[in-house]
Amino acid sequence: MTTSIFKIIFFGDIVGKPGRNAVKAFLADNKTLTPNPSPKGRGELCHYDFVIANIENASHGFGLTEKNYNDFIEYGIDAMTCGNHIWDKKDIYTYIDNADRLIRPINYPAGVKGVGSRIFEKDGIKIGVINSIGRVFMNMVDSPWETVKDEIAKIKKETPIVVMDFHAEATAEKICFAKYCSELGLSAFFGTHTHVQTADESIINNMAYITDVGFCGASDGVIGMEYQTSLSRFLTGIPERYEVAQGTTTQVNALEVDIDVNSGCALAVKRVFCSNSKVEESGDEN
Repeated sequence: MTTSIFKIIFFGDIVGKPGRNAVKAFLADNKTLTPNPSPKGRGELCHYDFVIANIENASHGFGLTEKNYNDFIEYGIDAMTCGNHIWDKKDIYTYIDNADRLIRPINYPAGVKGVGSRIFEKDGIKIGVINSIGRVFMNMVDSPWETVKDEIAKIKKETPIVVMDFHAEATAEKICFAKYCSELGLSAFFGTHTHVQTADESIINNMAYITDVGFCGASDGVIGMEYQTSLSRFLTGIPERYEVAQGTTTQVNALEVDIDVNSGCALAVKRVFCSNSKVEESGDEN
C-alpha cells in the first residue's frame, strides 16, 4: 500500500496581539509556497494539510474573544485548543457552543460548556483532535486517564488519525501520560502550557511527541508577558495584573508532524522556532 502523508502543524500557546500577528504572518508566508527563498528567520516554506493552535492566551494574554476566534479562522487555522485560561474572557460562554473549531479540555466535569474533542475533515481525510488538561500544579479537574482512553477508542472507530493537546505543568506528568496515550494508538501528543519549547521531540510507539511546543508572541518579555510586572511579582510577592509584552521581535514556536493516513502512525516530527521583527497592525489592542 502506498504511503500517503498528512502534514500537521501545531502552534504553541499564542500570547496576545504579538502572537496573533506572528502566526498570521507565518501562515501567510507558507501559503504562498513560491520558489523564492523564505523570509529571514522563518525557515523552509512548507505546505500544511491541517493547522492547529493553542489559543487560550490569545486575547490580551488571557482567554479568547469571539472576534479573535473568527480572525484565526481567516488566518487558516483549522482547529483551536486551549487550557485553564479559556474562561478568562467571559463572552466565551456566549459563543463556545457554536464555535465548531474550538475544543476545551475534555476532563472538565460534565455540564461544562463546549466539547473536549472533535473529528474534523480536510481534503477527504478525517482527523480526531482531543484537548486535555493535567492535574499536577493545576486546578483540580477530572482525571484525564480513563476519559482520554475512552475517547481515543471512540475516535479510532472513525479515523486512525488522532492527535491531542495536553495542557499541563509538570514534565513527568506529560511524559508518563504521553507513553500511556502512545499505547492507545494516539498519532501525536502536543504538550502545552509552560510556554518554553523543549528539545525532546521524538516518536514514541509510532506517536509524535514533544513535552512543550512553546509559545508564539513577543520575545522581549517573560513567556510572552511584560518583564517589569513579572519582576515586581517575584520581588514583592504581591500579585499584579500581567500585561502582554511588546518589544521589537516576535517568535513562533510550533511542531510539524507527518502522519500516515492509512495507519495513523507518525512518520516524522520537526520543531519550528523562528524569530522575526514584529509586524504592527492597526486595530484592537488586545
